[in-house]
Amino acid sequence: MPSPDWTSPTAEGPVDAIVDLPGSKSLTNRFLILAARAGGVSRLRSPLRSRDTLLMSDALRGLGVGVEDVDGEDWLVTPGDAVGDAAVDCGLAGTVMRFVPPLAAMARGPVRFDGDPHARTRPMGPALEALRTLGVRIEDDGRGTLPFTVHGSGSVRGGAVTLDASASSQFISALLLSAAHYDDGVTILHDGPPVPSQPHIDMTVEALRDAGADVDDSETNTWRVEPGPLNPLDVQIEPDLSNAAPFLAAALVTGGRVRVPGWPQHTTQAGDLIRDLLDEMGADVTLARDGLTVSAVDGFGGVDVDLHDASELTPVVAALAALAHGPTLIRGVAHIRGHETDRLAALARELGALGTEVTETEDGLHIRPAPRAQLSATTFHTYGDHRMVMAAAVMGLAVPGLVIEDIGTVAKTLPTFPELWTGMLGRSAAQGRTA
Repeated sequence: MPSPDWTSPTAEGPVDAIVDLPGSKSLTNRFLILAARAGGVSRLRSPLRSRDTLLMSDALRGLGVGVEDVDGEDWLVTPGDAVGDAAVDCGLAGTVMRFVPPLAAMARGPVRFDGDPHARTRPMGPALEALRTLGVRIEDDGRGTLPFTVHGSGSVRGGAVTLDASASSQFISALLLSAAHYDDGVTILHDGPPVPSQPHIDMTVEALRDAGADVDDSETNTWRVEPGPLNPLDVQIEPDLSNAAPFLAAALVTGGRVRVPGWPQHTTQAGDLIRDLLDEMGADVTLARDGLTVSAVDGFGGVDVDLHDASELTPVVAALAALAHGPTLIRGVAHIRGHETDRLAALARELGALGTEVTETEDGLHIRPAPRAQLSATTFHTYGDHRMVMAAAVMGLAVPGLVIEDIGTVAKTLPTFPELWTGMLGRSAAQGRTA
């Protein structure tokens, strides 16, 4: 059921804030999968608790894995015998619908997968065909999407598989995360256009190595995981750098300053690209021991940027571009038409309704900003997409009276977003609720 609409607060002056963000969704869900069959109890420190990660933890519990909350801070994950005759609610989480089936293939019995209505339109075909090649029986009535059933037999043969992962890097990460438990391991060859979001595959490989897996990624478009046990984990989850993007963008929009503590000096998170991007747009960006600080200088300009490897930044970057001095071209993100919604069409429609000139290109957006005084408030539709909420909030800083539809959809990755956003502006989140 949709949540209330929310009147996005307008900045009354330059922000000057410290914003503490919870952990990375991408890392939390990868470590949960690895811990599910590790050789002992794992501790995930400061994991993200959001709809996507709670759906993942519930899916693992349904397969016999123990996921215990410790003082509301950490999760203890206890491996268990993978049981079948289970049902997995994927919601709208790509990581759940793609990472869990390779694990469920080792259960003893059927595991049924389904999710939100729009989740049934998200591509799954290459992932399901790859599992079939590795010896897994799957029923999907030929749809290549949710719903489907994985018939676990207790083990998976494994071996070599060729697939086209140009629609989602998650197809590769999904196989890699369970590959060490397959009898022959797994060798993956990507055959197709360039894989989007390559940093997410690098993140998967690094997480596997943290758990002691033998991974060979030395050859382009080829990954090999040897069979063998994985070590239990004790890991601190980094802040989610993609979720940081709207808060850092607020520094530019308002002419202020925002610091995010705990920003890693080294990371595989694709969201780290926001540092270079904001610097190119004209911000003063400083990474130090106390975190990342972004300060506005004298306005900010548009950019020509390829976001192929960090496409989740597209909605916030598009909103920022709509308030910049000069046009912006976002390239390399054709694949986000298949995300939680068709993000390119949604952004063009909603930013256009405010008065910005936005043109869809073959693989991105061309944005020509209008003077802020010419932008007119309306309801910003979010299409059940958390990133659209964040883009709307950035616009709301400069467009008084903008109403964000279904604010609760942001709980997919950041349930506390309204509180963090209004806290950054020195206000109460409840003041914005309109229905």
